Amino acid sequence: MERVTTVVVGAGHAGLAASRFLGDRSIDHVVLERGEVANSWRTERWDSLRLLTPNWQSRLPGLRYAGPAPDGYMTVAEVTAFIERFAALARAPVRTGTTVTSVRRTDDGYRVTTTHGELACRAVVIASGACNQPSVPALAGAVPASVEQLTPFDYRDPAKLPDGGVLVVGASATGVQLAAELQRSGRPVTLSVGEHVRLPRTYRGRDVLWWMDASGVWDQRYDEVEDLTRARRLPSPQLVGTPERTTLDLNALASLGVELTGRWAAVRDGRALFSGGLRNVFSLADLKMRRLLDTFDEWARTNGRDAGVGPPERFPPTGVPSSARLQLDLGSGEIRAIVWATGFRPDYSWLDVPMVDPKGQLRHEGGVADSPGLYALGLPVLRRRRSTFISGIEDDARAVIDHLARYLAARGSS
Repeated sequence: MERVTTVVVGAGHAGLAASRFLGDRSIDHVVLERGEVANSWRTERWDSLRLLTPNWQSRLPGLRYAGPAPDGYMTVAEVTAFIERFAALARAPVRTGTTVTSVRRTDDGYRVTTTHGELACRAVVIASGACNQPSVPALAGAVPASVEQLTPFDYRDPAKLPDGGVLVVGASATGVQLAAELQRSGRPVTLSVGEHVRLPRTYRGRDVLWWMDASGVWDQRYDEVEDLTRARRLPSPQLVGTPERTTLDLNALASLGVELTGRWAAVRDGRALFSGGLRNVFSLADLKMRRLLDTFDEWARTNGRDAGVGPPERFPPTGVPSSARLQLDLGSGEIRAIVWATGFRPDYSWLDVPMVDPKGQLRHEGGVADSPGLYALGLPVLRRRRSTFISGIEDDARAVIDHLARYLAARGSS
């Protein structure tokens, strides 16, 4: 059996950042990747997708965006190339095409079983991502067979869908982006809306994520968050990366002709039943957005930044449809396809260590699991609110690998 001090699972930006800091400390390690470097970006993204963060925020340890469009948003191909450059820069010892099938605790560490053999190690860093599998509700099983069902992993572009109406379920970043693209393709689109996070693309002349960065909101630590479980489950904000830096909220979708309905609650006799109360759902999202903008304004005032940005702005409330439908006959032919933009979940089916809660989430404290020598990176609000973004991994990886190094040193391993 091959022996190595540390195994990193996953060669996305999180696993590669871990490798960079392990290498800086001369800690023997390998990075195991089921596909290629940046595999999820290569195989699990739709064609038109761009990063939500502006290019100037794209930074990894020792690598920064240096292109001609700092205020633009990277395409899928550009993100893949950026991560590949980082892998080369970090000289990461990546083993591609190597799927981890089991991680088990042993007396002196862990046994990692892969499709290419077994490894014995003292520590494991799980950097396999939080979005390995689409999260599709059980009611999908009651949808008539005549309606094609897709997840964002299946979707590539509108031409791949059958002609006719599309029901998009979920109004986070993925849902609003796909609804807009499908509507512009000429298909009638209905969007089922539940809890969501509304944000303008720009605020007072700056990208809204500039405000998140500069004001320190993104740097709030996990142990300072009032309801950490809820924070880690919040949907991604309604944003899209376009050259025009356009806002893509529900008002923008309605102006395109997208029909808004409530949360999909049930299927009965081939009919989709939607909850009422859109006004309350919209009001809550609008209120939270206003509070966040108030936070930005207060930061600008107290830090002497008002002169460098535009005047405070307020945005119209989300318009409530005059007669939102409460049901839709899925067998009528009106809806030919459903896109489930209802979130994602991690896949820990290979982790044979009792560290996963009943909801399928890894139990950890700032990336340090209860099982000694087991660590995580790349999960929502892992150590800070910015943890899942590319710009957030450097500080997280440094802190987690610092802990890992102390753990190894205390046990006489290097």
